[in-house]
Amino acid sequence: MILLLSGSLRAGSTNEAVLRTAEVVAPSVKVRTFLYDGLAGLPHFNPDDDTDPLPPPVAALREAIDRASGILICTPEYAGTLPGSFKNLLDWTVGGTEICDKPTAWISAAAPGRGHGAEATLLTVLGYTGADIVEPACVKAPVDRGTVGEGGLIDDEEVRRQIGEALGLLAAAAERAAAAGQA
Repeated sequence: MILLLSGSLRAGSTNEAVLRTAEVVAPSVKVRTFLYDGLAGLPHFNPDDDTDPLPPPVAALREAIDRASGILICTPEYAGTLPGSFKNLLDWTVGGTEICDKPTAWISAAAPGRGHGAEATLLTVLGYTGADIVEPACVKAPVDRGTVGEGGLIDDEEVRRQIGEALGLLAAAAERAAAAGQA
């Protein structure tokens, strides 16, 4: 199962649309997904609270990461970096081992020429968590808000193709990782 993480709190964001579309596209590439929706409920990261028992929203996040075979992120860029709420989510993963060696990728829905700061920050922060970045599955798929239709799904066939390809590459990396772990 691929865990889908949105870095946006905005209802109806293009980032959420990418991940909702991933849920719909996933069966066609034989991938199961789970869209995490607890971003707004996470407490502010405090190392003093990163002990057992964890705050329930943090425990739920780490459990979702642990159950997943891979992670697909779609996040906006704010002020040249990750949104604070999403950085907070990632901060909560540093103290755990759930994300370590987990195949991870992202899709950037940003307009051409934008989003580089968020991608660079993702690469840095995910490096601290020990995530296994699947570079071929990290894609730029600019989403025009006008292509988001009924139900918050993307209508653009090229973007849908890119999402399916990213999911397939990430799932293949997750299968290889699982096979290597069983060796």
